[in-house]
Amino acid sequence: MTLRELYSEIGGDYEQAVRVLRMDKLIDKHIRKLTKNGAAERLIEAGKSMDPTELFEAAHAVKGVCANLGLSALSESASEIAEEYRTGKPRKLSDAEVSARLRSFGELYKKTADGIQKYEEG
Repeated sequence: MTLRELYSEIGGDYEQAVRVLRMDKLIDKHIRKLTKNGAAERLIEAGKSMDPTELFEAAHAVKGVCANLGLSALSESASEIAEEYRTGKPRKLSDAEVSARLRSFGELYKKTADGIQKYEEG
């Protein structure tokens, strides 16, 4: 599987990743790190305690990494959670609504992680 095929399978924007990272070698390096750096798992775990600081920090980290990799759906999902917990902004969502968004994020992440695993296996 090529990087382009991986991006097609996981619904990512390969061209965006190229614009940011400039070369396949860097995209390959960072897409492989996504499932190993623990950021997405940290966000999902933060949802169990609903700790506002942890939710913001984890979501903000995931948002940036995914945006740079052209993983727009994951980035936007994490961004919505980050903005919900940004200091100084009033909350708009209930805990139940945040939990539903975290479940959706988890489903998107699983699809992405499964695709990356297939890519790594060759």
